[in-house]
Amino acid sequence: HDDVLDAALDTIALGNILTVCSSEPTTRTEAVVTYKLADVALTPGDGNGDFTISNGDTSGRKITIAEQANVDIDSDGTAAHIAICDDTRLLLVTTCVSQALTAGGTVTIPTFDYELRDPS
Repeated sequence: HDDVLDAALDTIALGNILTVCSSEPTTRTEAVVTYKLADVALTPGDGNGDFTISNGDTSGRKITIAEQANVDIDSDGTAAHIAICDDTRLLLVTTCVSQALTAGGTVTIPTFDYELRDPS
């Protein structure tokens, strides 16, 4: 049911930081410290600016994360993953276009979505 899918997406929408990572993090510490190349604060909550929950493109429901433009790069490395965390948890990890990042520059994370499909 959409309510179940929305509950999972609402949890992702609690995220208050998005990080660009050099490797796939499996913990919040890896996402915000170990593998972090760049980070930006997010405004938590569905419809508050950075997250929008809606019908999925294929089926089910999806969460769309708004573009984050001109994010300061903190460390040199190759971007491989995007992570979203709240104050204590790693909430979402996804891949991104692999690209070399240089400290002192900026990177733009385009709008992306994460879809939970209906059972088949």
